[in-house]
Amino acid sequence: MAAPAAEVLDRDVWRARRQAHEELVDGWLAHHLARRRDGVKHPVHDFLFTYYSHRPAQLRRWHPGHGVLLRDGAPDRDYLAVDGGVLLDPALLAKRADSVRWIRDLLAATASRPAQLGCFGMHEWAMVYRQTQQEVRHNSWPLRLSPAATAEVVQDRGVRCTHFDAFRFFTAPARPLNVHQPTRELQPALEQPGCLHANMDLYKWAYKLSPLVPSELVTACFALSREIRELDMRASPYDLADLGFPPVRIETPEGRAEYAAAQRSFADRAAPLRNALLTACDHLLPPTAASTRSR
Repeated sequence: MAAPAAEVLDRDVWRARRQAHEELVDGWLAHHLARRRDGVKHPVHDFLFTYYSHRPAQLRRWHPGHGVLLRDGAPDRDYLAVDGGVLLDPALLAKRADSVRWIRDLLAATASRPAQLGCFGMHEWAMVYRQTQQEVRHNSWPLRLSPAATAEVVQDRGVRCTHFDAFRFFTAPARPLNVHQPTRELQPALEQPGCLHANMDLYKWAYKLSPLVPSELVTACFALSREIRELDMRASPYDLADLGFPPVRIETPEGRAEYAAAQRSFADRAAPLRNALLTACDHLLPPTAASTRSR
């Protein structure tokens, strides 16, 4: 038997929320789906649908979150019929409890640390270090500097990446140059809220919690991730000006100052989303299962 609903949404309310969600997501998806249909790659925005595993149809589907009764709703694969409407199947939470706990503890550990703003986006440079133009991932787009000059920037600036899922894409010669040697096991110990990729990954943790969290939280994280990805690639060694992304020249003092200011702004904007995800996890877990929040 399903547990009692914590919240009840009348039909007009939840249908309006669903429509608003679908219209918002359709605006993001239109260009991506058209490019995919035409076989055209985009070095900036494709990342949100290739690196991240949440499919466009999944992003478009609206969910109210765990414990919300949709009055007069119809049951389907995720929702059970109850008196007055439908409710998200509580078995979904039981199956995902360990995952929710892991995400919650990572978010709490990340939020407990000060933001580090001294990396200057060198992770993208380390991903092409000592590669030729033909070898780099986005080889349809030129590097702003020659491969030799690009390597020189990496060597002069050094690399201070704390994020495992960026570090694992470094070229082999670049990995020893990093101050940190991240691993999946060290992720909770190294993740920090100034990292662009840690803040982009709020989208990943949101969709991994879906459908247990409201879709509005997932799309808020997606919207921030989309903006952060633009800075990530503008500060990269690629020349993407023809796509409308003028470079942030982190090889110069002025570019590093611009990058750090934008990084600080994104860290500030990510903080309430991280806290919202953390709060959602705490509500999903039984009181004895949730770890004590770091202060």
